[in-house]
Amino acid sequence: MHIDQWLEHVPPAAVYALVGGIILLESLGIPLPGEIALVTASVLAASGVVNPWIVAGCAIIGAIVGDSIGYSIGRKGGKPLFEKLGRKFPKHFGPGHLATAERSFQKWGMWAVFFGRFIALLRIFAGPLAGCLKMPYWKFLVANVLGGIIWAGGTTWLIYTVGKAAEQWLKSFSWVGLVAAVLFGIGSAWVIKRRAAKHRAEHPETSGGQPVAETSGGQPVVEVPVAD
Repeated sequence: MHIDQWLEHVPPAAVYALVGGIILLESLGIPLPGEIALVTASVLAASGVVNPWIVAGCAIIGAIVGDSIGYSIGRKGGKPLFEKLGRKFPKHFGPGHLATAERSFQKWGMWAVFFGRFIALLRIFAGPLAGCLKMPYWKFLVANVLGGIIWAGGTTWLIYTVGKAAEQWLKSFSWVGLVAAVLFGIGSAWVIKRRAAKHRAEHPETSGGQPVAETSGGQPVVEVPVAD
């Protein structure tokens, strides 16, 4: 069972804890589906199952705290930590992934932490790599807090808003469908009637009446068959 299906069957309090916990663990460097958990919880909020404000709050706290723990781990572990993780989890911490993340940090600095929150690969690397590269903690914290608030809060708000709009549309869909069906039926009948009238005007000989001939004076004469 996927995480989105599983979250639909747990109590609201457990949803809040799971969303915050999954995002926290992902942020400190463990490859977990934090974004999927957040989107699923936001959809549940749109359905009235959970509170969107609490979902956003738990996600924001999980993101900020997780990144901060990841920063501490990276600062203490250094490059050997990533080399060890690369051997155990080559799919997520391989040399290519690490090199890409390092180039992003060298080019963007603290903004790599901020924008990394919106990119799956950097979301896992941001905290530990910032600590490993000895980024000043105050710079990291500013980018971490802003990124966590905008990513978690913005995602929750967007999915919740879209979900509520879709819910209202689906509720009125039965009336929309009925009106559309009636209009389609009326339009179809009108088109068929127009085509039939046009065909009779263009082909009077096939309209079912008697064939008509004209005399030399221009008066119509109906030809009546004569019995032998």
